[in-house]
Amino acid sequence: MPSSSFSSKTLTPNLIFTRNDSTTRVSLSSDFTPKTLSKLHPTLSSKPRTTTSFKVLASSNPTNPSSSSSPSKTLISILRAIPDWADRIKERGMRQNRTLYNHEKWVDHRSSLRHVRHFLSSLSSRVILSLIPPVIAFTSVAAVIASYNSVVLMHWLPEFFPVLRASSLPYQLTAPALALLLVFRTEASYSRFEEGRKAWTKVIAGTNDMARLVITAVKSSSDAQLKKALLQYIMAFPVALKCHVLYGSDAEGDLQNLLERDELAVVLNSKHRPRSIIQFISQSLQMLKLEEAKRITLESKISCFHEGIGVCEQLIGTPIPLSYTRLTSRFLVLWHLTLPIILWDDCHWIVVPATFVSAASLFCIEEVGVLIEEPFPVLALDDLCNLVRENIQEAVASEKRIRAVLNAKRNIYSEQHSSNGHPNL
Repeated sequence: MPSSSFSSKTLTPNLIFTRNDSTTRVSLSSDFTPKTLSKLHPTLSSKPRTTTSFKVLASSNPTNPSSSSSPSKTLISILRAIPDWADRIKERGMRQNRTLYNHEKWVDHRSSLRHVRHFLSSLSSRVILSLIPPVIAFTSVAAVIASYNSVVLMHWLPEFFPVLRASSLPYQLTAPALALLLVFRTEASYSRFEEGRKAWTKVIAGTNDMARLVITAVKSSSDAQLKKALLQYIMAFPVALKCHVLYGSDAEGDLQNLLERDELAVVLNSKHRPRSIIQFISQSLQMLKLEEAKRITLESKISCFHEGIGVCEQLIGTPIPLSYTRLTSRFLVLWHLTLPIILWDDCHWIVVPATFVSAASLFCIEEVGVLIEEPFPVLALDDLCNLVRENIQEAVASEKRIRAVLNAKRNIYSEQHSSNGHPNL
């Protein structure tokens, strides 16, 4: 007879009835690893036989390693859900474009209603949302400790269970150390932010200065197209540097309006795009018909570009010493794990909101230090690059008008004064 088989996808005890022409066997097996008929009966693969097989398969397999580890994986995934969500919000906030301040924003910044505005926007703050996992964890620990102490004091547990309490003297001694550690950590991060801001200030100033020299120095009509291309390269350098230091930047989209297609292909295929732009600038300066003194002056301006690249790459590649960051994190964790025990005698169930406030405050300070440790996502680099491009384009557009006005003034002055220096009457 042809064989027929009925089975389900999930297995427990396997009950197998096999009827052959010569023998009938009934086997009860607790092996739940899926097996093929050729493995159960090696002879079936070499010689066909008339076989009827029935399999009754249950829905769970306690001996399967993969199924036994699935509850732990599920628990880990549940515990990781909130931190992963908070990290996604933080990284999405890091990629938001920052804007330069103008007079209206400064008025709004120092408004007397700023505290109300900042408080109402707390739920949209990436700093606060990123603190949800640690704050919830330590508040939960405080609630567990408070519940345990309450149960012990109500004599619901045997007498050998102690009440978790301790003197507050160790906390009074270590509180200044924690405060100094947080202050120094934040100050070190702010110094890196300031260093990055100064580096970009020099890059922007050097870009504007070099563009000004090119506009005034290159006067030959035969170099008009090369002059225009050189100004495009100068405008493209801050954009390439921004894409180099910001994670997830779209270099092709940012540079396509500044470079020709073949130039863009060369830049995108290079390993270091800002230095590729510098090579375009250097080669263009060599091809221009310039006096040697002007050429040397223009080439000296390229040094500020190399200096900006060096500072930015140093800030990206070398964070604050990791031992400092780890020490601050471990100190905060141990502090808040033991805080409910220290405060129990004085606060009792108030240890829960007290731990919440303490964790939200101290971890917020530490989080700000971590965020500004990498300064470039916090700076308004897109606005700075757009401002450079607008300034250079405006200088190019107004060059002829300004030169015409000055020539007219010179002609008027020469007409009103004689060659011996006396005015014409």
